[in-house]
Amino acid sequence: MPATRRSTVTKTRARPSTDEEEGTRAAASGEVDQRAPASGEAGARGAARPERQRGELTAATAGGVGLRHIADLTSKHTEGVTSVEPVEDGWIVSVEVVEDRRIPSSGDILAIYQAKIDMEGSLLSYRRTRRYRRSNADIGEAF
Repeated sequence: MPATRRSTVTKTRARPSTDEEEGTRAAASGEVDQRAPASGEAGARGAARPERQRGELTAATAGGVGLRHIADLTSKHTEGVTSVEPVEDGWIVSVEVVEDRRIPSSGDILAIYQAKIDMEGSLLSYRRTRRYRRSNADIGEAF
């Protein structure tokens, strides 16, 4: 009889957050880091970051803020952010939401919601732009 292997589950502690992650959370909540950068400190790729105004969001933080607004408003499970577009007074964030769970999951009804948020992360408006079955892929979508 062949020997069987048992897999083990190990518990790990959450790693301490980095300054960059803290800055992302702070920007999403509207907080601003008042610390002065250390001398010679540069951005992630060695280039100096352009100065942003107080509370102004990046595309990444705008996506996270938009996702949380849609999740709070719809009370449905969000699949993820599908697009983030800058507009003159803020951002438009598109989020995919599971509107109705089915068995099998290929029958789930999904929807795309768009949230318009200002540069500080406040919700200006939202709307559902599309509703479809998970198994129905659009022509041109990546698989």
